[in-house]
Amino acid sequence: MSAVFKTIEAGFEPMTESRLDTVVAIERRAYDHPWTRGNFSDSLRSGYQAQLLCAGDVVIGYFVAMLGVDEVHLLNITVDVPYQGQGWGRVMLDAVALWARTQNAHWVWLEVRTSNLRAQEVYERYGYRRVGERKNYYPAAQGREDAIVMSCKL
Repeated sequence: MSAVFKTIEAGFEPMTESRLDTVVAIERRAYDHPWTRGNFSDSLRSGYQAQLLCAGDVVIGYFVAMLGVDEVHLLNITVDVPYQGQGWGRVMLDAVALWARTQNAHWVWLEVRTSNLRAQEVYERYGYRRVGERKNYYPAAQGREDAIVMSCKL
């Protein structure tokens, strides 16, 4: 028996206002408490690093990152539901790390919901370590949810 593998070629392009309908649709599929169009628009206006991972016209995922002094804060990283579990999150984490290094950053920081065990596992495999917790950080179905703060030394 032989296996047939489908190869997807993908690349990065800047997130733009014209693609936000697609981004917001992915965000809504992926999360119970998604970012709004306004969150993404504000990020673009603020000059944050916002990139789409695309295969042709299909958006596989995206990330938004903010540069600080010697560090980058990863604000949002999302893989569309049909593409989850295929390694695309790691591809985007590589892109974030590469961009951060070009900005002379020494660390990348992020927050992740305490309930998002799958994402925590991806980050830990990549080299992120838990460094703290933010109480009541995220909106939740019943009140608020804590966040785990993680960092990765570049």
